[in-house]
Amino acid sequence: MFFGLVYWTYAQLNRSDSVNYYNHTFAWRNWFDSFAAGTDFIEWMAFPFVRWFGFNYDMMMFLTTWLGFWGFVYFYLFFKENLRFNPKFEGWDAITIFMFLPNMHFWTASLGKGAVIFAGIGFLVYGLSWPQKRIPHIAFGSFLCYMVRPHILFAILIGMGVGFVLGREKVPLYQKYMVVVFAIGMSIYVYEDLIVYLGYDPNNLAGSFEEESALNMQRLQAAGSAVDMGSYSLPMKLFTFWFRPLFVDSPNILGIAVSFENALYIYMFSKIVRKDFITYIKIAPAMVKMSAVVFISISISMTFVMSNLGIIIRQKSQIMYFMLFVVVAFMDWQKTNRIKKRGEIFNRIVEEERRRLAEAELVEK
Repeated sequence: MFFGLVYWTYAQLNRSDSVNYYNHTFAWRNWFDSFAAGTDFIEWMAFPFVRWFGFNYDMMMFLTTWLGFWGFVYFYLFFKENLRFNPKFEGWDAITIFMFLPNMHFWTASLGKGAVIFAGIGFLVYGLSWPQKRIPHIAFGSFLCYMVRPHILFAILIGMGVGFVLGREKVPLYQKYMVVVFAIGMSIYVYEDLIVYLGYDPNNLAGSFEEESALNMQRLQAAGSAVDMGSYSLPMKLFTFWFRPLFVDSPNILGIAVSFENALYIYMFSKIVRKDFITYIKIAPAMVKMSAVVFISISISMTFVMSNLGIIIRQKSQIMYFMLFVVVAFMDWQKTNRIKKRGEIFNRIVEEERRRLAEAELVEK
């Protein structure tokens, strides 16, 4: 609610897409005329509240803030039920800190795509943690993701398929083959519609991708706070997308505030720069592998069209929880191993003490 008020104040002083979403609901004659993926879907969601129930702009802003809040609720549950221990950050519960990162709340607390897609992802990943009993969560989350950004849903489902097949859970082989067949079938079914939605030519994907990427870079650079990533290597593009702006290149006060959050991301990312991380990721559960695949695949795709720090700050809020989940899951595994080693050492000491007492008793006899 606090960040809903912050964004509402920001929208009074700056240009905001939320105003356009609200005003455009009056341009539609019928509700289902606006039912389409993308921008129209936000107006479709707002239509009944604005046109039938008389919600004004302020009410719609806080209604969408409430929807974005549920994304945090389900991400929190997703973290908690997939970890054994509560990872600590300087003595504080790390998961709680993650739930209160300011940039995550700022872009998910207004009438727009950010709040809706974030809520959809939260519902979806929570449902995928226990798919047999959470079909409504999966259905609702998939619906929101698809209607706002189909490629995000596509990446999550592919990531889930990879995680399910390669995860350490004991799953019958025929079920794994079924998941692979389903993933391939879904890929073929939605390929053309997805490519057309993203603005590419299915018959000349490489050429249209390069053309659209160059055009998007020109648009984003013209918007201010541009970053010339065209000449960057892929690792540098990823670093820019994940961790910039930092304090030295923050474009404004908002950028400085985000720099503190990015510093935390760098610190958390450094936790997996370990040799045993490779060992862990090979045996990691399905949810961890899914999160890693989703985070890496979406990050790589976005680096080819993002060259503006303002857009980067907004877009990466959709996927950074996947990276944080992989990190804390790895820390959770490390702590489990340390406890196991302590237990093994304790058992050895107990066994040696028993043996010593038995030998002393035998000598005495």
